[in-house]
Amino acid sequence: MIIRDSRPEDVPAIAAIYGHWVLHGLASFEEEAPGAAEMGRRREAILAGGFPYLVAEQGGRVLGYAYAGPYRPRRAYRFTVENSIYVAPGMGGGGVGRALLATLLARCEEAGCRLVVAVIGDSANKASIRLHEAAGFRHAGMLPAVGWKHGRWVDSVLMTRPLGEGAATPPERALTAAK
Repeated sequence: MIIRDSRPEDVPAIAAIYGHWVLHGLASFEEEAPGAAEMGRRREAILAGGFPYLVAEQGGRVLGYAYAGPYRPRRAYRFTVENSIYVAPGMGGGGVGRALLATLLARCEEAGCRLVVAVIGDSANKASIRLHEAAGFRHAGMLPAVGWKHGRWVDSVLMTRPLGEGAATPPERALTAAK
């Protein structure tokens, strides 16, 4: 398995992975799966902001993807990013998410980010919570019953992980994405 920058030709696989979890899971609060054109537009917006958008690939097959984007649009948040990771159905537990997250965190730190926020759909999503804990994220809170999906209320779990010196020192340089 290799972790690499995503390419335009990966978008159909990315859309299929995400679409599955939109329709059958609670990690995303979207209720209708966006098509490849919309996922391509979203990918381009992330890349245009100077943020990483990665895929895990093995034997020419995309096994999962991860990206970081702005946590919030206001300028004071420019050193904080929110991460997203989705692994193809049936590929959970095999290290795909862990490899994607490790590379994503390294890329965010290289870019000068100081904090990563994970907004995890469903407090029962133990796989995602454990993945983030293993990568050094700590619980920052929970938004109870913040979404309604698949006929039930769904929580969001908030987790954070400092990067580099975190909040111990002022940032030394502006992020590419914040310019």
